[in-house]
Amino acid sequence: MRSFARRAALPGLCLAALMVLGGCASAPVRFYSLAAPGQPAAPAAATVGGKSPMFVEFAPLALPQRLARPQLVVRKADAETSARVEVLEDYRWASSFQYELRDALANRVAGQLGAINSTVSGRPPDQPAWRIFLQVQSFDAVLDRRIDVDLNWSVRRTDGGADASICRWSGSEQLAPGMDALAQGAQRLTERAADAIARQLAALAAGTGPGCG
Repeated sequence: MRSFARRAALPGLCLAALMVLGGCASAPVRFYSLAAPGQPAAPAAATVGGKSPMFVEFAPLALPQRLARPQLVVRKADAETSARVEVLEDYRWASSFQYELRDALANRVAGQLGAINSTVSGRPPDQPAWRIFLQVQSFDAVLDRRIDVDLNWSVRRTDGGADASICRWSGSEQLAPGMDALAQGAQRLTERAADAIARQLAALAAGTGPGCG
């Protein structure tokens, strides 16, 4: 009888186990992009010296190692002043953060300038480009509150032109509640940073100075 009772209980136990496993697997991973929909339509400078297409490319970004991952790294609002951060396994960028940020910056800068983004695709061997070396000093996201970003970069001509002075840019975005709002705030900050880089490149191409301001 006891053996029969155990056999009779097995289907119920299996069903309960499947329900628990199904509940654990029901939360999908959400992926976000730093590239905002659409690109700017009005070019600021499409050529270098009016002679050839303008090429721009980003060198691999330098950034804190804690950010070099696809998972979003945040502080909770109630731990804003502590050293604790959280790596969110269920909320990720579409690629590792350094690649996602570089792609979004490069595409936005090229779009603003009417230039060719040769960061990944390359360019003809005899075609010079403006190469941007960018360092992320901080990209600090406080969930439901704000994101603070601090970047610096320099620009170098690949044909041996003089290096530009180092530029620094800081920005902040206030956030509505939720992870979607955090990703959208990060998109807006990325656009603003790219626009600052594009303004500098336009000034350099026009010969009007370093253009960091």
